[in-house]
This record gives sequence, structure tokens and C-alpha cells, in this order.
Amino acid sequence: MAESSHSFATLTLAYDGPLALITLNRPEKRNAISYELIDDVLRALAEVEKSEAQILLLTGSGKAFCSGMDLDNLRSITGRTPEENRADSATMARLFRTLYEFPKVTIAAVNGPAIAGGCGLATLCDFTLASTDAKFGYTEVRIGFVPAIVSTFLLRQVGEKQARDLLLTGRIISAEEAFRMGLATEVVAAEKLQERAREMAAGLLQNSPASLISTKRLLNGYSSAELDRQIEAAVDENARIRSTEDFREGVTSFLEKRTPQWKGR
Repeated sequence: MAESSHSFATLTLAYDGPLALITLNRPEKRNAISYELIDDVLRALAEVEKSEAQILLLTGSGKAFCSGMDLDNLRSITGRTPEENRADSATMARLFRTLYEFPKVTIAAVNGPAIAGGCGLATLCDFTLASTDAKFGYTEVRIGFVPAIVSTFLLRQVGEKQARDLLLTGRIISAEEAFRMGLATEVVAAEKLQERAREMAAGLLQNSPASLISTKRLLNGYSSAELDRQIEAAVDENARIRSTEDFREGVTSFLEKRTPQWKGR
């Protein structure tokens, strides 16, 4: 497998014929989302889009797929200005939307926990293969966040009742439950995950590349105007919650590993 021409600090990008493979590569941090990782994923996606590759595989190194926001990022958030908070939210929205509307077919091979923003990365691919070791969850409400940006995508994927369940409880679900909800396409034994992802890619490669791109363009077109409107509202809400006392308490208590004392404001 040939390595990419570009080097990235938080992931690897490799090509194998018509396949591009992005591997989140911060195993010591459970592939947590840092500002640098967001930038690297956006740059890697832009490179794959321009490349000859027809299918993108996304996975994580080590025991996790992506464990949500990096703790160092989390520490710095409470001191950011409203403008910085808004810019952060808009960047996260761009990351999710770029993956969701990626013109080439995408397969996530979810090798372990995919939590909060990591759950977004895992489930916004066209196909989500979940290892039996995978776990999924949007835990934002537990620490005073709002899972704003992902909510618009989640409603489309699993419907309102299940979206409300996941987003309001913040609970973590198994690969099997994610499959039953429609968040995962298939559950695969851990040792067979990469093999199954390549098998799925091989099946897709038998289809017309032009048809795949046209079909994705059509599907993306259906939701684009609504997504514009909903993401704008989500970015506002995401930025707003960060100025609340509950948000500061949620983040601080999480970092201090204690039970939060909510004020409700």
C-alpha cells in the first residue's frame, strides 16, 4: 500500500489502487478530536477527493475509533470568546458536512468506541461497519454541551424518537443496538472488520464509478437546502450553550472527575 504524498500529524492517509484509507492515528489519546485532527481530516478529505481513488475507508488505530473531544481542547474552550466559539462550531459543522456530502463512496470501519464527535465521524459515512468492540453515543448533555450539529444528521438517519432517546439521555449503545437503530450498516467480528470493509469496497467497485458519483450527488442535493438552514441554527445553539454556567460546570466537573452541580442556567 503506497503512502500518501502529504504527511499528517494525527492520521495516516494511504492509497491501495482505487481505495483511499484514512486512519485516525492518536491511539494514546483514543483518537480524540483536537483542532489539529479536524484540520488534518479536512485536508485528507480534500486530497482524496482530488485523487484517483473511488472509495474512502475511514478507521481508527488502537482500541478506539474516536473518543470525542480532546481533553486539552476541552480545557481551553471555557476561556474562548463568543466569536471563537462560533468559529469552532462552524468548523465542526464543516467537518461533518464534508464527510456526509463527500462525492465518493465512504465506508467507516468502526474498530472501537465512537463517542460524541467521533460518533458523528463513524455514522456520517455511507456505510458504517461496526466491530463487536464498537460503542456509539452522543454524550454531550452529560457535560453541559448540546449535540447541536449532529442532531440534524441524526434525525435523518434514525428518526425522531430514536434521535431524542440518544441525544437526551447521552447513553452509550452497543454495536448491536446501533445496528437495530440504523446507525450501523452491519456488525462484524473484530478480527474480520478490515477484511469485511475491503470486501464491501470490492463489491462497490463493480458498479459504474460515474453512477456512484451521480447517485451521491442526487442524494446530497435532496437535503442540502434544509441542511444549510438547520446547521446555521445548530451553530448558533452550539456557540450559545458555551457561555452558560452549566457548560462551564459540566466541563470543569468532567475534567476534575467529579459529579456536576448543575445550576440550570
